[in-house]
Amino acid sequence: MNDLTPVDRAPAARDTELSAAAWDLIDEATPATTRRAYREEWARFTRWCEQQQRTPLPATAQTLAEYAANLAGRDLAPSSIGKAMAAITKAHQTAGHGEPDRRGAREVLRGYRKRYARNGGTTKRAPALTLTALQAMIATLDPTTLIGVRDRAILVLGFAMGARRSEIAALNLADLEPHPEGLQVTVRLSKTDKDGRGRIVAVPYGSNIATCPVRSVEQWRTALAHHGRDTGPLFLRIDRHGRLGHVATGKGDPDGRITGETVAAIVRRAAVAAGLDAATAFSGHSLRRGFATAAYAAPDADLVRIARHGGWKEGSAALFGYLEEVDRWRKNPAASIGM
Repeated sequence: MNDLTPVDRAPAARDTELSAAAWDLIDEATPATTRRAYREEWARFTRWCEQQQRTPLPATAQTLAEYAANLAGRDLAPSSIGKAMAAITKAHQTAGHGEPDRRGAREVLRGYRKRYARNGGTTKRAPALTLTALQAMIATLDPTTLIGVRDRAILVLGFAMGARRSEIAALNLADLEPHPEGLQVTVRLSKTDKDGRGRIVAVPYGSNIATCPVRSVEQWRTALAHHGRDTGPLFLRIDRHGRLGHVATGKGDPDGRITGETVAAIVRRAAVAAGLDAATAFSGHSLRRGFATAAYAAPDADLVRIARHGGWKEGSAALFGYLEEVDRWRKNPAASIGM
């Protein structure tokens, strides 16, 4: 990523030179949200190196171990330290230095995880939405407003697809194809699809009109058409004046597309309005987790189909973690031993 590191782009030897077009494609290999997070982490690391009189690029194993210890001293979650190390590694790889020696940093992080757990620290996870909770959230939306129609479509489509918030935000109108049994949605890019092969998600009609993803999306598309929008992003920003796709100068995507952060904000807002327990803990990921647990709890649950539908990798630890919450009680080994 050309904005992460002070890479010299005009060396004397042409064999080591990369064109601007090549750099642009390297940038596009990493999602925009990830690039932003990496930039912020890299900036923090370089500032720390300057204060400590250490060299950020290439960084030694000792520098990385010390930086990991510094982050641990701030009582950050272990996952946050892991993300910082990933950003530093990416910067080194992009600059042509290969992967830095992170063995010391890994040991620091391993020790910190144990201390973090002993002190009562836990990994924060967005709670899974139940179908009952989703229905309560939908009931708070005003179907006579653009925001109400859009938010319902986002919530029920995201839940039905088991989609990541970034996947919801990236959808275009052209990605939707009507089908006699519902809707076929093409997910062109996702976190686990590094090569952009895409996947098609079949979204069937719902039995409840309020939470039917097909009817909700169709209502939203009708609203878009009424405003002259028949191409481009599926989900657009709506400002406080009710203007569709309006973007302030220098802010947001110029085509008015929402962001993954917007999806998370919509979930939280609806959860708070519905008075759900721990409402502020809900996020865009709650839709994905909710789908996984609801689908797995169904009588005819098929783990392989659930994984394919939601775009999880085969043997995904994240997916199995969600399903464990269902099995913890449904298949509890202590329940059948005669106690």
